[in-house]
Amino acid sequence: MLRLPDFPWDSLAPLKERASAFVDPGLPGRAATGIVDLSVGTPVDPTPDVVRAALAGASDAPGYPQTWGTPDLREAVAAWFAARRGVPDVDPAGVLPTIGSKELVAWLPLLLGLGPGDVVGFPRVAYPTYDVGARLAGAAPLALDALTSLGPPTAATTPKLLWLNTPGNPTGKVLGIGHLAKVVAWARQHGVVVASDECYAELDWREREPGSTEPPTTPSILDPRVTGGSHEGLLCVYSLSKQSNLAGYRAAFVAGDPVLVGRLLEVRKHAGMIVPWPVQRAEAAALRDTAHVVEQKARYARRRSVLRPAVEAFGLRVDDSEAGLYLWATAGEDGRTTLGRLAERGVLAAPGDFYGLAGREHVRIALTATDERVEAAALRLR
Repeated sequence: MLRLPDFPWDSLAPLKERASAFVDPGLPGRAATGIVDLSVGTPVDPTPDVVRAALAGASDAPGYPQTWGTPDLREAVAAWFAARRGVPDVDPAGVLPTIGSKELVAWLPLLLGLGPGDVVGFPRVAYPTYDVGARLAGAAPLALDALTSLGPPTAATTPKLLWLNTPGNPTGKVLGIGHLAKVVAWARQHGVVVASDECYAELDWREREPGSTEPPTTPSILDPRVTGGSHEGLLCVYSLSKQSNLAGYRAAFVAGDPVLVGRLLEVRKHAGMIVPWPVQRAEAAALRDTAHVVEQKARYARRRSVLRPAVEAFGLRVDDSEAGLYLWATAGEDGRTTLGRLAERGVLAAPGDFYGLAGREHVRIALTATDERVEAAALRLR
């Protein structure tokens, strides 16, 4: 029988109950009572009108959609890479829409034909589904901080698939061009497929030099400075859930090596893993419209500017958090202790140990709450 880890979010129920009981008559208005849930990180702002209109316009969909996605959707993905990521050479033949990014993360090892005896590598502090995906395929999950920790390459220790996550969830750490290029060079030397999960790329909080010509997003594994002009052996996974408030649409894609994408396509055709036609239309509309992405990033920037100083005033140190939707924070104690202290102030966050034992002294605090709830959390934490 397949053995998977317990679903971690269920363990937060007692803390959620404690935070929900919060009352402080000394605080104004709604800040005085109730929970501020900054744990899961689900978007709360409206889905953009341009996307909703595209979905409604495609609602008459009696036929089966294309597993590969329509040519104009794949072209919209390629154009987005050129305009927003500094990647001008994405081949639309190497693009495949997916039903959200989590399903691809979970099934990619199996879709690539990995199984018993194969190794799937991923960061020590990471989204749990990388580990789950390896287990679903019967492969061995391997958490690692650096390629040097693998030692001399052997069939038993060298991953067949290596996951990167930049910007990282939960840490918000961004991998630079030089780092990515070294990983790609090593992977090609050893025949390793590299999959980079980049779904927070549009939410980059790093300062840029005046006059910088860098793209407004974080670096991609498909950047020509990383790849040397070839996407061989490389996959970039991306979701529109964060940048466009489309978590409920399950709108995402994978792009990169056309040969690898072709292999994924063949299996997905047989398995019926197809993005619905109206969602494909909405996804294309979202990729072509930059204004709503800029507007949404500004919302999160405002919330971050309110929440971060309050978290620090509460006595937590914020580490990394260069991009993405979270503050990765620590008080130098067990993260579960920190969660209890936050719950006493009516604030629910996620424990760092959800993302690996290396994160056990941290908590992840999401920016995904309304302005009113973020203000309430800040008042309580100060």
